[in-house]
Amino acid sequence: MSVSDHVRVETRGSVYTVILDRPERRNAIDPKMAQDLAQAFRDFENDESAAVAVLYGIGGHFSAGADLKAIADGNLHPIEPDPSKDGPLGCTRMLLSKPVIAAVEGYAVAGGLELACWCDLRVVAEDATFGVFCRRVGVPLVDGGTQRLPEIVGLGRALDLILTGREVPATEAHAMGLATRVVPNGSTREEAEALALTLASMPQLCMRSDRRATYEGVGMTEKAGLAREAELGRQVLSSGEPIEAAKRYARRRRAAREHPTDEEA
Repeated sequence: MSVSDHVRVETRGSVYTVILDRPERRNAIDPKMAQDLAQAFRDFENDESAAVAVLYGIGGHFSAGADLKAIADGNLHPIEPDPSKDGPLGCTRMLLSKPVIAAVEGYAVAGGLELACWCDLRVVAEDATFGVFCRRVGVPLVDGGTQRLPEIVGLGRALDLILTGREVPATEAHAMGLATRVVPNGSTREEAEALALTLASMPQLCMRSDRRATYEGVGMTEKAGLAREAELGRQVLSSGEPIEAAKRYARRRRAAREHPTDEEA
């Protein structure tokens, strides 16, 4: 289904794939496209049948970030001082309750890098390129790049990327922790959706709680972070989900013992 001309959504079971569809501009995002991207992820958050999202750009590139031609024409992305408002690229200030995986082919640069950093995990093609390319044209990072990139790769590496604006290939991105995994060119959407299906098969309340505790713990003291972890963990344990999950696991183990595969036998 289409959210707009340049933002589409396709679903596969509980996996919700948001597609940037502006290949002639390397999926650069203008203000209208940013609004549509935010709406796509609001719909994901509110869709009880959707467990994990994938963000993917067609045409061989993830995203070149903000549309510089639109900026040059005076069509600027609004920058709200209130962090509860949408980010300039739409979804970048949202803290969703469910995970999002970036499927990165080609360029994920400038705001495209910020979009990738907003995602929980990044499945990256061998020929992908990251970089704060907006450094070269005087456009600042305003979609969370200065906050999320240091959390992902560390302060020193983040400052290297932010100050120089240099290209970062997939191999280096993987070594520094920016790329979660590197896969063959052209396979990122398939691999990201397979990973999303794996996450969707997990006990969801527990996974989402641990994810929330991880994000909320950033910037807390260890004592405060442990207290928040315990608070959220107690909610999961009292929900009954662990008991049901343990029963399902035991049934699967019992079935595997009673009906082993030829290889196991």
